[in-house]
Amino acid sequence: MDGQLSHELELNVPASEAWEVYSTLKLAKLVEEQLDAIEKAEVLEGDGGVGTIIRLTFAPGIQGPVGYKEKFTKVDNENRVKETEVVEGGFLELGFTLYRVRFEVIEKGKDSSIIRSTIEYTVKEEAAANASFVSIEPLADIAELVKSHLAKNKTS
Repeated sequence: MDGQLSHELELNVPASEAWEVYSTLKLAKLVEEQLDAIEKAEVLEGDGGVGTIIRLTFAPGIQGPVGYKEKFTKVDNENRVKETEVVEGGFLELGFTLYRVRFEVIEKGKDSSIIRSTIEYTVKEEAAANASFVSIEPLADIAELVKSHLAKNKTS
């Protein structure tokens, strides 16, 4: 069974500024420092480009697996698209064969852009009920975090 969820958020900064966060390891650092649900975001391999592997560990008390490893499978600077896939743990432990996250930074105007966050997944038929665990909320939270971070740094 395949599924997809998306979320969009408008930012009051140029797409190039938003991409500067999303396209680099700054995003993992920001998530680790600011999101309560993530205890640790550890770079295991790479420098933020394709092939980079990050281990995310959830904070104690978060339901489900304790964490997962994700691999950067696409970092397209021209089109401002980044994709990651879970390669160990997380949703793979719940019968998923694919769990991909895509971030797209879309230019809206000179000083505005849109972050489109998408989750694509494939889950085995016998584990189809676990698709209900997929939520766009964490990616929406990340987009809000980036928006706040960029707004704060814009005024300082």
